[in-house]
Amino acid sequence: MPSEPSGPSSPSSPSSPSSPSNGALLLCRAGVDSVETVAQLLRERMLLLPAGDEWSVLVPEGTPWLDGGEPVDRVLTGWATALAVGSPWPVLALWWDADRSGCTLAAGFRRTVGYVWLANGTAVGEGEAMRTLAARLGLDPVLDMQALDTLTRPDPAADARTRMRGLVAVLTRVGVALPTGLSPGESADRLRKAARTRDDVRHVEWSGWREAVRAELDATEHGPLGRALAGAQLAAGVPLLLWSLSRRSHGWAAAGALLVLHGGIGLAQECERARGAA
Repeated sequence: MPSEPSGPSSPSSPSSPSSPSNGALLLCRAGVDSVETVAQLLRERMLLLPAGDEWSVLVPEGTPWLDGGEPVDRVLTGWATALAVGSPWPVLALWWDADRSGCTLAAGFRRTVGYVWLANGTAVGEGEAMRTLAARLGLDPVLDMQALDTLTRPDPAADARTRMRGLVAVLTRVGVALPTGLSPGESADRLRKAARTRDDVRHVEWSGWREAVRAELDATEHGPLGRALAGAQLAAGVPLLLWSLSRRSHGWAAAGALLVLHGGIGLAQECERARGAA
């Protein structure tokens, strides 16, 4: 079923539900209008803000990794995968808890790639994962890669949150500019409060399947998925959805549901076009 971020990351170990140190952000390489349409399909309440040139950031209003006991990295990997499915833009999830911090990049049907640091800053990922992340985000293979390499080397003065802030600093070179207060390491409560004070914040909420289908039809009207892609999305989405429901995995359930929705609408549109051409 779903693959974990590449690299020998440490086993998931969710923090205590009372821990104030859990938090997460979803960086999407698209404008807020495009992200809002897709984010509604996650069926999770989110705060959406611009985050630089052609970037947006989603701040989760809920904390299913605390309420449901599922590790934050697994929830965020599922959400990032769901957002990236059928979208032309990548999604980078940033997450942290009392024990670890890390990032997960999702882009279409590609295998997710991620990197993890223990709380004391010890890197437990592979250099190849960081190189793949840099390539998929369009970072400079020399200068930017050198900066990323420093985040993988031993440094007794750099804990996990410092590593994450270093990653965000490198991402500024591709246009990322996180709003004030949305910094890796902050608690989920602080992130929500910072986002809500912004005048340009958008509240993303589930509007029901009828509105979701209508929005998806509008989004794909000028860019048909094609019969083969739609069939592949259904073939991948149905078993993933069933698996995630049996595991009560919030993030992967959203990914499965989005695959099924994209695939079903794509096939319906292709059939309609075929009838019209007959």
